[in-house]
Amino acid sequence: MKSFFYALFIHFIPTIFLGSFCLLSPLYSQIAPAFDTIQSHSIQEVTISEKYLNSEVRSTTPLQILSAKIIEQLHVLQVSDALKYFSGVTVKDYGGIGGLKTISVRSLGGNHTAVSYDGITLTDCQTGQIDLGRFSLENVDILSLNSGQSDNIFQPARLFASASVLNIKTLTPKFSNSKKINGKISLKAGSFGFLNQALTLEGEISKKVSATFSGEWLSADGKYPYTLYNGSNVSNEIRQNTDVQNLRLEGTVYSNFSQNETAYIKVYFYQSERGLPGATILYNAESSSKQRIWDHTFFTQAHYEKEFSKSWLFQTNAKFNSGYLRYLDPTYQNSEGKLENSYEQTEYYASGSVLFRAFENLSFSASTDGSISSLSSDLANFVFPTRYSWLTAVAAKYVTNQMLATASLLSTVVNETVKSGSATNNPPQLSPYISLSVKPFVTEDFRVRMFYKNIFRLPSFNDLYYSQVGNRNIKPEKTNQYNLGLTYSKSIEKSLKLISITADIYHNDVIDKIVAYPNKDTFFWTILNYGKVAIDGIDLTAETTIQPSKKLGILLGANYSYQRALIVTDPSARDYNNQIPYTPRISGSGRIGIETPWIDLSYSLLWSGKRYAVNQNYAENSLPAYADHSISVNKDFKTKHYLIHANVEVLNLLDSNYEIVRWFPMPGRSFRATVSVRF
Repeated sequence: MKSFFYALFIHFIPTIFLGSFCLLSPLYSQIAPAFDTIQSHSIQEVTISEKYLNSEVRSTTPLQILSAKIIEQLHVLQVSDALKYFSGVTVKDYGGIGGLKTISVRSLGGNHTAVSYDGITLTDCQTGQIDLGRFSLENVDILSLNSGQSDNIFQPARLFASASVLNIKTLTPKFSNSKKINGKISLKAGSFGFLNQALTLEGEISKKVSATFSGEWLSADGKYPYTLYNGSNVSNEIRQNTDVQNLRLEGTVYSNFSQNETAYIKVYFYQSERGLPGATILYNAESSSKQRIWDHTFFTQAHYEKEFSKSWLFQTNAKFNSGYLRYLDPTYQNSEGKLENSYEQTEYYASGSVLFRAFENLSFSASTDGSISSLSSDLANFVFPTRYSWLTAVAAKYVTNQMLATASLLSTVVNETVKSGSATNNPPQLSPYISLSVKPFVTEDFRVRMFYKNIFRLPSFNDLYYSQVGNRNIKPEKTNQYNLGLTYSKSIEKSLKLISITADIYHNDVIDKIVAYPNKDTFFWTILNYGKVAIDGIDLTAETTIQPSKKLGILLGANYSYQRALIVTDPSARDYNNQIPYTPRISGSGRIGIETPWIDLSYSLLWSGKRYAVNQNYAENSLPAYADHSISVNKDFKTKHYLIHANVEVLNLLDSNYEIVRWFPMPGRSFRATVSVRF
């Protein structure tokens, strides 16, 4: 910890500078529907009518939110693109629309982040990570990220079982003026053969039943130019085998049986075919990259919730998930002249939760989840693993105007079976959590918050059993999270409508950290236990809304992250006190949105310091810092029956082929245009 506070001192001056900048000109709000306090601001001809979420500063743990309105201004296409604007987040992006995209929050890795889709977690028992590049933003209403755990104790046990939680909330039907049907048709087109067509429909079947349908098709050839450096030789190349075709279909039926009883059932289908571009290294000609991957995902999930009285609430969830993946390398040198494998995974999941409001300020909850996950493959000597999981969580919450406190205890029991050999033994685990937020001054919305969480994550089936990668000796990864933060928000009557600032410092201890990175392409991986990793960091966010005149509204927001994630396993090792791969020390983002009666403008910036491609921090292993600037112009046209939205974007304005992952260059400057019609 001594070295941690030394690092804090070293970064004190830039932190103060950033804080001053945020106070004078913080960048625009991550806005979302309010659950606590709603403030609506209107100006003549220009309307900024958003529901500002107090929860970001009231939360006992760091909470970041992006609403559909803000997402529109961020020049993003997929969920993974939007997440790059959250502080403390590292998105590993292997380039292009079809490239693999995974998230790491506070250097803990993708397997430590649960992804909740309308309140029920997404899973992948094969890799343990969710490819966030496959999720579109077309029908997303809110994206939120909790570091640690949500203050909501009335939730499935699985949402207690991760170091952080990404919540994806899709649009729910809303009808006005006696309308029975709402719809939206959109068309996006852009550079590198990009074409995206989407349709969303909402229908009111009866006063108690409504339904939504969302579908889209996306395709691109992905052949973007990049520069290949080989010592003093420089050549201009075109990225190959980067094509992608995606289809997503999703339908949901909602039912409000009564004011105290609701339910929904959702059906989701996704399929894609894409090329896997190879690493852009010397003697690895782009023309030799022929690997392809096909995947299909289908799930159906249901949710039921009932309030029996003011004291008792009950909810239950059920889900069936099926996934298929096929991999082909037609240039693989074996007796067949190719390598072709397929995998199928299934999961059955059910959960139940109960909430008891003992007093006005005190409530308790209990949740229990059960799941059966299995993986099959046509690989020779495959072991066909099956995992039986049982999670139980008990939690308590105390809330007043001046204080919010939560605590929980999670029990995890896991059993595995395989058809050949011996399965990994997983002893039962208990995971405690506690958090607190205090408001010391009655007249100012200034809060001090803190949390501690102990959690672990099991190795995935690939980690344990994959024939070319898996190692049954890989140990579960355990973490201890500590966080101390300050939050402040204030509403001002005149031109500065709202200002919100959060600052958090954290320390994570990781034991037996599991790290995965690709070898020659994004299909074959190496799995390592790094032993011990010490992670220290700072997250700063600021956001505000400014109204300089009656016809001008400005939304501004910024974040800054400092992460020091060091390998501390063996003092005699060459990688001791070295930064773990692909984790920048400093990173951040900025966003500006300008709304006028005639046209709307927006600008966004992503920046990252240097990273290292491997765990030995030599100069030859470093990746340079980068900045990504994007701008857009949009205009709405209203008619009697339709709202037409037109948008033009310039992405990566400075045309930089920076690399987030070594030898996988990102696209340079590109253009995208969107036309959508709401009816």
